[in-house]
Amino acid sequence: MTPRRARRPVLAALLAVALLGGVLTPAVQARPAAARADDGPRGAAAPGAPPPANATGIPRLTDRAGRTLTLRGWNVEDKTHHGAEALSAITERHFRDLRARGFNVARLLVLWDDLEPRRGHYSHGYLRKIQRILGWAHQHRVHVVLDAHQDVFGPAFGHRGIPRWATRTDGLPFTPHPDDWFAEYFEPAVQRAFTHLYEDADLRTAQARMWRLLADHFGDHPALLGYDLINEPMGEPRPGEDLATAARRIEATQLTPLYNRLADAIRTRDRSTWLFVEPTPIVGEGVPTGLGRIDDERVVYAPHFYNTAMEAGADYDPSAGWIEAYERAVTAYPREHGLPVVVGEWGPLNNALPNMRRFYDDALASLNRYSSGWAGYVWCYGGGYCALDPDGRFRTNKERTATPYAPAVAGTVREDVHDPGTGTYRLAYRATRRPGTTELSLPPSPTGWRVEVTGRGAHASADGVAAGRVGHVKVRAARDAAVEVRVTPGSGGTRH
Repeated sequence: MTPRRARRPVLAALLAVALLGGVLTPAVQARPAAARADDGPRGAAAPGAPPPANATGIPRLTDRAGRTLTLRGWNVEDKTHHGAEALSAITERHFRDLRARGFNVARLLVLWDDLEPRRGHYSHGYLRKIQRILGWAHQHRVHVVLDAHQDVFGPAFGHRGIPRWATRTDGLPFTPHPDDWFAEYFEPAVQRAFTHLYEDADLRTAQARMWRLLADHFGDHPALLGYDLINEPMGEPRPGEDLATAARRIEATQLTPLYNRLADAIRTRDRSTWLFVEPTPIVGEGVPTGLGRIDDERVVYAPHFYNTAMEAGADYDPSAGWIEAYERAVTAYPREHGLPVVVGEWGPLNNALPNMRRFYDDALASLNRYSSGWAGYVWCYGGGYCALDPDGRFRTNKERTATPYAPAVAGTVREDVHDPGTGTYRLAYRATRRPGTTELSLPPSPTGWRVEVTGRGAHASADGVAAGRVGHVKVRAARDAAVEVRVTPGSGGTRH
């Protein structure tokens, strides 16, 4: 696994220059898709019905029955192994353990350099391994987003992602930064490689062909939720251009056309799987994206949620206002374009620092206000960013990500709040006119859970609400009923 240590000191310095120049926003300165026949998350919302929105006015993910969806999960990866050993670090245990803690989505990193090590020669063994992983996910009821991952472009610069044969630098220099790998994105050779990927006709064709192949192989798989078209895309600033301005230009003039090209390619093979599109990582500094319209009806905005200071090793500072600035910046684009939001990566490296408990609670409350879900980084067993220790126990503060939530709500959500202090969860919604089932997921608790349901015709059935087990609750109610579900720690099962 490529370490994410000391991720962004250079990014902080460059944006500080932009800030002093007055180019950033005040928020920063304050610190066509046919529905599938199934009833899963890839089905379209009910015909003629606008997707439900949260309090920020941002639409929520919905399924074919019109249920409001919430995704909670983690990234799953193997950046270490290549060739015949590729993806060997990922096992069925990953998905069994995800589900056992109540999570329902995995963002699976797929590496183009392993899929197509030589131009036009695809690895059928790699495709079979992806198929096997999707099978594990389906067995354990975990949805999967396939992420076309790159770090610092790819193997030409000592990382993973875009193949060497698709890397063009025009002879520009590259100097490794072993203590700050993210700084390597600002090396001239890496920046020029992105320009060629965006602009060269043959590389455009190769990237589209790669996505058509993935969609052709996996588009009908029942575990598949979406395609994340490129991880943390970067680019090449023009002379005299500050980083924030460059990011917005790259997003507007290079990434937007790229996403539309790849959407067109995928839709020749797969008409309905969600397409996840990312801004540049600069959005993490509170800079609103410059992305334009993606001409597809099944698009999810998928920014990442990393803080420069915390990535460099600092503790969380609640008074700095970073989460508030990020939330203001990241919600502008999906609100304007009517797109649901799923945050594709988040989580600090030094999760045991004194203020990190507060960080997790503040971050989760913010994410719940505007997103349809998130995938933490990263579901592995060890140190660093790993969610679990080698024995499979949550590492310090990571357990705070496992909270009660509603994966699917058969109605319009009015309130969806978890209180980390008391452990109480409250869901209030207006039931749809079309009969449907609301689903709740309750993480294992030493005391078990008490579930209370009120509303006209409301009835709940529960499995696993006893101590030490993940709980699954199903609620049905009369049409148009005002329903409230209250979940509190403690034994008692369900009450109506």
